[in-house]
Amino acid sequence: MHKMKIPGEFLKKMESLLGQEEFERFVKSFSQPRAFGLRVNTLKVDVEEFLRLSPFRLESVPWTKDGFYFEEGESPGKHPYYHAGLYYIQEPSAMLPGEVIGAKPGERILDVCAAPGGKTVQIAARMQGRGILVSNDVNAERVRTLVKNIELLGVRNAIVTNETPENLSRNFAGYFDRILVDAPCSGEGMFRKDPEAVKSWENYKCEKCACMQWDILKNLDAMLRPGGVIVYSTCTFAPEENEQMIAKFLDEYPGYDIVEIPKTGGISDGRPEWGGGRKDLAKTARLWPHKLRGEGHFTAVLKKRGGCSSCKSSDDDYDSNVSKRDLCNIYVGKGRKADKHKNRGGKSVAENESRRWREALEALRRFEEEHLNISIDGIFYLAGPHLYCLPEEPPSLDGLKVAKFGWYLGEIKKGELVPSHSLVVSLKKKDLKRVLDLDSGSQAVERYLRGETIEAEGRGLTAVCVDGFTLGWGKAAGGMLKNLYPKGWRRLS
Repeated sequence: MHKMKIPGEFLKKMESLLGQEEFERFVKSFSQPRAFGLRVNTLKVDVEEFLRLSPFRLESVPWTKDGFYFEEGESPGKHPYYHAGLYYIQEPSAMLPGEVIGAKPGERILDVCAAPGGKTVQIAARMQGRGILVSNDVNAERVRTLVKNIELLGVRNAIVTNETPENLSRNFAGYFDRILVDAPCSGEGMFRKDPEAVKSWENYKCEKCACMQWDILKNLDAMLRPGGVIVYSTCTFAPEENEQMIAKFLDEYPGYDIVEIPKTGGISDGRPEWGGGRKDLAKTARLWPHKLRGEGHFTAVLKKRGGCSSCKSSDDDYDSNVSKRDLCNIYVGKGRKADKHKNRGGKSVAENESRRWREALEALRRFEEEHLNISIDGIFYLAGPHLYCLPEEPPSLDGLKVAKFGWYLGEIKKGELVPSHSLVVSLKKKDLKRVLDLDSGSQAVERYLRGETIEAEGRGLTAVCVDGFTLGWGKAAGGMLKNLYPKGWRRLS
C-alpha cells in the first residue's frame, strides 16, 4: 500500500473536531486497506441470478440491497460481464445516496452532478425504464463518460444534459419528484482511495467548494414538486460542506424537513454541533472510514412540504397508455419554429420534417420485423438522422445543451435504421431474432471484445451475447462474424 502524505492543516482541523481519542482511530484508518465494491445492475439481471453467475467472492454492503464488496486483487472491470453491463464498479459508501433517494418507476428525477454516472444508473435501475431521468453535468468532457456508462448499463429513460443548475431551472419548473445532488466537494473522504484527492485538496478547499455547492442548491427548490425529495451528498468530512450547508439551505428554504436516514452497517448520525446546533441534523448520515467498510461520505435527505397529488410516484399514478403512442418531436436547428420556414422547393420545413419522421418510423418498424421479437413503443425523437425514444414526453428542452435525448436507437441512413450499440445492449436475448451466445470463459468472447472477427453460423445482423446477456452487434457471412463492437469500447488486451 502506498504511503500517504495527509495535509497537516487537514489533520489539525479534524483533531479539533473529533477529539483526541476518536481522531487517533480516524487517522489509523488511512493506513488500513480500502474497500472495493460493485453494484448489480438490476436492469439487466436480478441480484439472485447474478450471485449464481458471479465468479467473484462477494459480501453484501449493509446499506443497499444490490451492493457488494469484492476482494482486492480481483478484476471485475476486465470480466465480460462488465462489458455486458451486469454491474457498476462503485465505492461502497457512494452507494448510499442512490439508495436513500427512494426512486420509483414512473417518477421524474434529476441527478444534478451526475458524471461519471454511478448514482444515475443506480436510480435508473429503481425506475425500471419508466418515468424521466435527467442526468446532468456541467463538465462537457465528463458528460461523454456519463453517456457511455448510461448506455453500457442499458438505461433507456435518461436525458443527458450539459448545463448549469440555473439553466435547468428555467425549463424544469416544478417538474421533478426527486433531485440528487452529489455535490462537487473538497474530497477529503477520498484521500485513502485516491492520492490525487490529496493533491487537489490544496486547490479546492472547503471554502471554495461551499460556494459552488450553494450555487447548485439555491436552484433546486424551483425544480421540485411539493412533497418531493432532495438528496444532498458529498465525499468530504468538512462541516462547512455538510451540516452547515444543510442548515443554510433550511434557513433559506424553511419549507423542508430532514428525513431520518437508517443508521445501518456502522453509519453514524450527522453532527448537530457542527451545524449551528440544529438537533434535526442528527437525522443526516456520516460514513466514517474508521467505523465502517467504506470511504468518507455525508448524505442528507430533505423533503419538501406539501401534497404531491400530481407526482408520478406510484404504479397507480403512471399512465400505462403512454407507451402505446408513436409521437415525435423534431429538433430543427437551434430553436427554429418548423412551421414558419420554407425551403427552395416551396415546401414548409414542417412538411419535410413530417416526411423524415414517417421514414424514420417506417425504418424502425422494418428493422423490428426483420431483427426483433418485440415492438419498441414510446415517444420518439429525431435529432438530425438520429432516432431516440423515451417512455413519456419531457418538457421543452429548448435552450439546453442536450447530449442524449433518451434511448438512442440508431441512425436513419438511406431510409433504413442502422442500429446503435445502445439499442442492442438495452435488449434481452429473448428480444432478438439472431443471436450468437458466447461462453464467458471462451476465447471467442475475448476476441469479440478486442474487435476481432470470430466464427459464426448464419447470415446477417446478429446480436452477440455472453452467457445470455447482450454485448453488441456483429454481421455474419460465410461462417465468420464481422465485428461491430464500437472501437472506443474495445479492450486493448
